[in-house]
Amino acid sequence: MKKTIILLAAVGMIFTSGEAKTKKPKKTVEPAPVAVFANDVDSMSYALGLNVGADFAKNIKTIPGGKSNIDLLIKGFTTAMKGDSALMTADFANKYFQNFMTTAQAKESVSKKADGEAFLAENKTKEGVKITESGLQYQVVLPAEGPKPQLTDSVEVHYQGFLLNGTKFDSSIDRGEPITFPLNQVISGWSEGIQLMSVGSKYKFFIPYTLGYGDKGAGAIIPPFATLIFEVELLKIKPIKEIVPASVVKTSDANKGTKSAKGTKRAK
Repeated sequence: MKKTIILLAAVGMIFTSGEAKTKKPKKTVEPAPVAVFANDVDSMSYALGLNVGADFAKNIKTIPGGKSNIDLLIKGFTTAMKGDSALMTADFANKYFQNFMTTAQAKESVSKKADGEAFLAENKTKEGVKITESGLQYQVVLPAEGPKPQLTDSVEVHYQGFLLNGTKFDSSIDRGEPITFPLNQVISGWSEGIQLMSVGSKYKFFIPYTLGYGDKGAGAIIPPFATLIFEVELLKIKPIKEIVPASVVKTSDANKGTKSAKGTKRAK
């Protein structure tokens, strides 16, 4: 059962949170503890239970299909913790969970692929949407005149990235800081699309999975076969030699659901 718990935790995703800013923040008062326990061990045990429960509540939402029986989950967890007689052996439970995840993920991938294809088929007929030979779709939100970057350049951009369901998985605007990266070290959809832009212009890209993260996805937030939507503003064009060394431009952030455009080369 220990392996099962570890597997369940492994399907968790990274969650980010932020504080809302107001002109005149109100003074908040920390609530008092709901209950006082008899000793430190009891207090620690309850606190641990709350922490584990909160993590599980988030993690089980990432299970393909998004459904689970909370009562039975708690029953199985309690049984394993107490060492009571279980309805499944640990080996059977582990194999069953693995098989369920494999099957469910495969079904979800097929669904994501079909959803993306249907979206792009309809989207390309909309006014202002253009399509390149590779299948990249784009829309000029704000045109500009001037030089366009080449594949051997680096660029500084502001951007936001969305899944088809509207989930915003990344935003340099929310972070309040644009990013700079070599144009030949990002996903194909970005490499191709940004070369169409002039400094000061804003484009919207509709990127099929073949030009994005492919059949693997990226981290927990970008699933396999995901069609991606990006809103991009090109701020600057720089020769690659002027940017920071590649070793400083971390690409692992894409697997955490942040700064996804910087680390996409490894997802192709």
